[in-house]
Amino acid sequence: MTDRPHLVADMQASAPPVELALSRAGVTGVHKAIRIRRGDLETVMAAEIECTVDLARGQKGVHMSRFPEVFDEAIGDAVLGEARIVEEIAEVIARHIVERQRAVRAEVRITARWPMRRMTPVTGLPTQEMVSLIGIAAATEHDARRVVGVEATGINACPCAQGLVAGRAAERLAEAGFAAGDIEQILDIVPIATHNQRGRGTLLVGTASDVDAETLVDLVERSMSSPVFELLKRPDELFVVEHAHLQPRFVEDSVRVALKGLIDEVPGLGDGDFAFSRQVNLETIHDHDVLAERWGTIGELRAEIAGGDNARQTTLADWLTGP
Repeated sequence: MTDRPHLVADMQASAPPVELALSRAGVTGVHKAIRIRRGDLETVMAAEIECTVDLARGQKGVHMSRFPEVFDEAIGDAVLGEARIVEEIAEVIARHIVERQRAVRAEVRITARWPMRRMTPVTGLPTQEMVSLIGIAAATEHDARRVVGVEATGINACPCAQGLVAGRAAERLAEAGFAAGDIEQILDIVPIATHNQRGRGTLLVGTASDVDAETLVDLVERSMSSPVFELLKRPDELFVVEHAHLQPRFVEDSVRVALKGLIDEVPGLGDGDFAFSRQVNLETIHDHDVLAERWGTIGELRAEIAGGDNARQTTLADWLTGP
């Protein structure tokens, strides 16, 4: 009988077949319960966690089995002990990972489904809407940076198709004998038909200041033609449809409006803080979807909105890495 092959005591610490450093290695799709604090209110949410570390060129792998153990240690006090905001939980986990994995840098992303209670726009009925609450953190032995964000749904009415419909309507009104001034007035008063796109907007903010997630949801929804509601009576449905068609927006418009609203309406953001906006619209008359994104520091965005020609756009990865 031949001898068993020698087992390496720490396979992950052995040399890889190709000595090449990895930017990220870790686990994704981990589901945990976390306890979130918002002001004086607390709630337990189901969350999905992704956690990665950098990997040196001479190390074969990370200790994957240690990640869930660290998650339980780090999340335990956030479920059973003091509740935290989601980006704090991400930072706690990232710091634990750096220590336990002996990593130079760890990055954690938490996405939780958050129930928001609000009222329908006309009838005032209570309804519950689900949004995604996002916390991201990157940590080293000496420092950490964190990001808070949301993902919410709305509706966008297409300006391009609406312009075509308005032009054809003007032709028909002229053929029917209406004067030019009357046609212009009619088109200003009556909402013009167009195709609608269900939109999904994301807004992320990297800052050490406290940012209210509900404020971010409001900014995302207002960046679209209209918010949507799980419960709608007929007067509410009329409001949503009319509101959307009176405020048509491209996918690009939503990204720009969300970032402008963030800068104007969220106090305390410094030029070195970070923002990211993403809008995805689900097309109805095309067999594809459309998207737009913009990222950068608050200083870069402020300068460009003020009319400056700013070529630099700091990415989320760059900002999390730090100076």
